[in-house]
Amino acid sequence: MENKLTLYNTLHRKKELFIPIHSPHVGMYVCGPTVYGDAHLGHARPAITFDILFRYLQHLGYKVRYVRNITDVGHLENDADSGEDKIAKKARLDELEPMEVVQYYTNRYHKAMEALNVLPPSIEPHASGHIMEQIDFVQKILNAGFAYESEGSVYFDVEKYNKKYQYGKLSGRNIDDMLESTRDLDGQSEKRRSVDFALWKKAAPEHIMRWKAPWSEGFPGWHMECSAMGTKYLGEEFDIHGGGMDLMFPHHECEIAQSTAALGKETVKYWMHNNMITINGQKMGKSLGNFINLEEFFTGTHPLLTQPFSPMTVRFFILQAHYRSTVDFSSEALQASEKGLSRLMEGYARLQKLTPSATSSVETAGLRAKCEEAMLDDLNTPIVISHLFEALKAINLVSDGKETFSEVDLVELNDVFKLMVEEILGLVVETETSAGNEAYKKAIDLLLNMRLEAKKNKDWATSDKIRNELTALGFEIKDTKDGFEWRI
Repeated sequence: MENKLTLYNTLHRKKELFIPIHSPHVGMYVCGPTVYGDAHLGHARPAITFDILFRYLQHLGYKVRYVRNITDVGHLENDADSGEDKIAKKARLDELEPMEVVQYYTNRYHKAMEALNVLPPSIEPHASGHIMEQIDFVQKILNAGFAYESEGSVYFDVEKYNKKYQYGKLSGRNIDDMLESTRDLDGQSEKRRSVDFALWKKAAPEHIMRWKAPWSEGFPGWHMECSAMGTKYLGEEFDIHGGGMDLMFPHHECEIAQSTAALGKETVKYWMHNNMITINGQKMGKSLGNFINLEEFFTGTHPLLTQPFSPMTVRFFILQAHYRSTVDFSSEALQASEKGLSRLMEGYARLQKLTPSATSSVETAGLRAKCEEAMLDDLNTPIVISHLFEALKAINLVSDGKETFSEVDLVELNDVFKLMVEEILGLVVETETSAGNEAYKKAIDLLLNMRLEAKKNKDWATSDKIRNELTALGFEIKDTKDGFEWRI
């Protein structure tokens, strides 16, 4: 049976049927971070969104080559071919080599992704490691007549390109109006039109990162890296290109134009974009100064946070909304996610401890099909989570001894929870691994086992004393038919 996965193709503004399962290879390119600062919640969302897609495509049987780039050169401050390179600026301010900045923040990004249980990509190329490929790509565009050299820099000729192809098709912008309003630059710029964008920039004398090219000693434009590296590792045509919605224009629009101009055809079949995370209705990002980095979430050190939030709480918070919807951050929303995640994981833990009966007295059939249907419908993780919570009602009833599961139903339920919770949603139990924490947990278990022994001997005074004093210290204790459960 063929799984009919539909994905929302941003280019066509509609959900479309993805390639059939008998085409087993999928090429996926996702724009990764510009590594000049710590990863924040806005970086976490695309990483988690495309991690879900990566996991689910593999579950469906595809062999996925997942490429996620690292931008470490060419991304200028205002995204409009002016200002200082973001990496170079950070290096200058901190009195470091640019690659020291890159390495430091790349290491921290990887650490944050590992904490969020984001799987590493198949390939993670750096822009600075593919300068020759970018120079070659620029030359192809020049040879095709869709670029021009100006004072050592090379710019893409949007007006000429638009006469043959359509510039603005991804973002839906009216480029004719933009061209009309920006036609005359009065010699104030190297560009013919302000809408033109840099393919190669001649380096100013003070510019740190520079390479030799036929046109000048300089560096590639920001948009060029993805066209060059995407086609290098995935071919001239590949399946999926993803990233945050804020990259749709100008970054991804420029990519389409570059690749079409150089190759005479579009490279990407499906464009996918996750929506933004906002604070009080504003996009979260470094440029607005309202971002909270992931380390601050994990430690609770930002003034907007009322407490620390674990990596799995952050992941669950993001998965509770569909990837194409806006999510507005608040400490209260994260607290609600923390409680929801705790309920889900506790219920999953109870499920794993259940023993089968001869028959089932409660209905759980169809959970797998309902979860698969939601995932096949444009990765609808909120609906998957709602189905899992519905199943928890039956699990809790069986755990409390009020209902029963047969062995067949219990095995199936465990399989579905493992698949959906761990393998696809990527949620794992967060445990401290130090010897001190392990000893702490064993000490609490020892006290509660002593309480069970006291109850068995009808020593109610000792039993109540242990329970009451642990409760006063902040422990929540629940008696079950098999013993006890506890949490802080």
